[in-house]
Order: sequence, then structure tokens, then C-alpha cells
Amino acid sequence: MSEGVIDLSVWDIALGYVFVLIVLWILRRQSIRRESILIIATLRMTLQLVAMGFILTIVLENPHPLITFAIIFVMISFAVFTIFRKFKDRLTPSLRRVVMISLPIGTLVTLSYFLFVVVDITPYYDPQYFIPISGMIIGNSMTGISLGIHTMINRFTDNKAELVEALNLGAHPKEASRPIINEAFDSAIMPTLNNMLGIGIIFLPGMMTGQILSGIMPMTAISYQIGIMLGILGGVSLTTYIFLRLAYRTFFNDQAQLAFDD
Repeated sequence: MSEGVIDLSVWDIALGYVFVLIVLWILRRQSIRRESILIIATLRMTLQLVAMGFILTIVLENPHPLITFAIIFVMISFAVFTIFRKFKDRLTPSLRRVVMISLPIGTLVTLSYFLFVVVDITPYYDPQYFIPISGMIIGNSMTGISLGIHTMINRFTDNKAELVEALNLGAHPKEASRPIINEAFDSAIMPTLNNMLGIGIIFLPGMMTGQILSGIMPMTAISYQIGIMLGILGGVSLTTYIFLRLAYRTFFNDQAQLAFDD
């Protein structure tokens, strides 16, 4: 135990895996075929977090702008790759390009404003702030785009007849697609809005809880959490908005006809 913080030993952490055994028992009892996914997810989570712990220890002890920005690049790349893998059979080449454009732009603009204007970190590449805050904004933005993609593709597929009719009546693709874009944007930001509605009363978020457990005064932790939630809202909204404004065009050809990429 150091500075009032209770250190968790390897044995203490191992006891936490009892919950995994409980879930495995439930899956077996209910004949839900998810055992392998649960085991793989648990192992990946453990290995990835342990590896990140070693990496962050080295980075925080040896701060350098190139290292910080390299890590951010890797995080954004993995987020893009995760979206590609999740929708590997549904993303057209054009939609993939839109993801590669919108995710970096939306997250980097949000990060730059939050870190350099709101927090005003010094030095500008301080990994103590840059890396964890980037992870939260990039991760939530990735989720937002994923929800937007899911809703947009499904609605363009299900509402094809209505879209064709609107186009035949003279509607511009942007106007014909507006209800789909609005619905996709709404589905993308709703999880963030729900978190904002329940935060502080129903649950305490991980970042705030971690800061309080580490000994930081609650009001300081609350200030950071409010800022982070606003940054996440901005990142999800901006990233998804850019994606949707570019993505809907990929469903139409140069003659403003409904078409899908080969």
C-alpha cells in the first residue's frame, strides 16, 4: 500500500477472475455458445492491458513528442481497423475511405481543442494527459461511427424503394437521405447522452473513480470528468457528423441515382 492507495497483488487480481468462471457456468447452463469468445476476450484484455502498462511506464518515464504522437497514430489505426473488421462484408471501398478520413479528423480536432485549449497541457506532448484522454475520445468516436454505419447501411437497404421514389420525384440525394442521416446520427450519440444522464447519480465513471482511489480530491476528479464527458460528446458528434456527411454520397452515382460500389 502506497500513499493511501491499496495495491492489488497478482493473487488479488486472480480472485477477480471468479466472475469469468461464473459467466462460463451461466453460458453452459443456458446452452449459449459464447464460451470461446469469453475466454479469448478475457485473455486479450489481460494481455493487452499488461502490455500497455509496461509501455506507459516507459513512455511516462521518458516523454518525447515522437513517441506520444506515434502511440496516438497506432490508436487511431487500430480504431479504423476495428471498424473495418466489424463490417468487413458490408463496407464498400468508398465507405472505407470515408472512415479513414472522418475518424482521424474528428478525433484529432477534438483532442487538439481539449488538450491545448481546455486543459492547456505543458509540455504540449505530455503523455500523462495525451494518451489516456486520447484513448477515451478515440474509443467512443469509434463506437459512434460503428453505430452510424450500422444504422445507415440498414436504412439504405430497407428503404431503397422510398429513396428511389424520392429521387424520381426530383429530390436531391442529400434531401432524400436526410431522414437516414438524422437517424444514424441520433443512434451514434445516444449512448453518450445516456451516460451523461446517469453519470454522478446512477454510476461513477472509471476515470473519476480511478482518480478518487488514487487520492485526488473529489472536486478535482469531478472537474476532469465533466471536461472528459464534454470532450467525448464533441468527439463522437464531430466524427460521426463528418462520416455521415461524406458517407451518404457513396450510395449514389454521378447521375444522382441510387447505386452501391462494387
